[in-house]
Amino acid sequence: MSKIYFQGTYGAYSHLASLEIDAKAEIIPCKTFDECFLNASNEKNSRIVIPESNRITGNIGIEYLIFKYRLNIYSEHFQKIEHNLLGQKGAKLTDIKNVFSHAQALSQCSNFIKKNNLNEHVRADTAGSAEMIAKNKKKDEAAIASSLSAETYGLEIIKKNIENEKGNLTRFLVMGKELTQPEFSNKKYITSFLFKLKSKPAALYQSLGGFAINGVNLTKLQSYPEKNSFDSFFFLCDLDGHIEDKKVQKSLEELGLHCQDFHVLGVFEADPIRDKKL
Repeated sequence: MSKIYFQGTYGAYSHLASLEIDAKAEIIPCKTFDECFLNASNEKNSRIVIPESNRITGNIGIEYLIFKYRLNIYSEHFQKIEHNLLGQKGAKLTDIKNVFSHAQALSQCSNFIKKNNLNEHVRADTAGSAEMIAKNKKKDEAAIASSLSAETYGLEIIKKNIENEKGNLTRFLVMGKELTQPEFSNKKYITSFLFKLKSKPAALYQSLGGFAINGVNLTKLQSYPEKNSFDSFFFLCDLDGHIEDKKVQKSLEELGLHCQDFHVLGVFEADPIRDKKL
């Protein structure tokens, strides 16, 4: 049986995403993102399911681990995020005074929290908050978490879908040690890579010219400082297309002329949800 590692505890949105990606895999929680990456880098047949960005609140902050471990990206998965207020069996909304969750979940449900005058408390993750609420057994405490967390820890869903905006999605990356990529065909692909530019004036501007000339669309371009440095950056980039497409190849060849470090992270099919209006 293959393994999938995720950060958090059972009932987390990462756990939910892992089940949707491969329900037959052995799904194993890790305390930290670093532990996930380390396990996958040491185990040939294991994968990790890692949240990369959220549609509402932006990047999750795992770029430094992508740069450090350079695991291959096998696929992307957009997980619908539906936040729920979870409490003790029989508890009502009027009983709740204190709400616990991850900072992003609290932010994504700020309207509901303010409307009901709840005191918010930041915790490490959503499912961990649900687990704590279940252990505390206090009627005035609730957690913001997934319906899977309610099922996992025996809590009641007091109020469903309390997020500020509907259509909230988190983009997860499925990564591992093995180097694989799909054959080039008539499908939509994403090529993901990282690069570090040579130290010279206007290097970034010059390096991106090849994409414009060849009509290649960049969907992500994010800078991140190298360790212990404020003047040396690497960039994470996604583009529309397969690396075997001649337009993509020409663009990357042009980019390579300006780089002192370049690494392809993966080529994978674009999730169909990219074309759907939410």
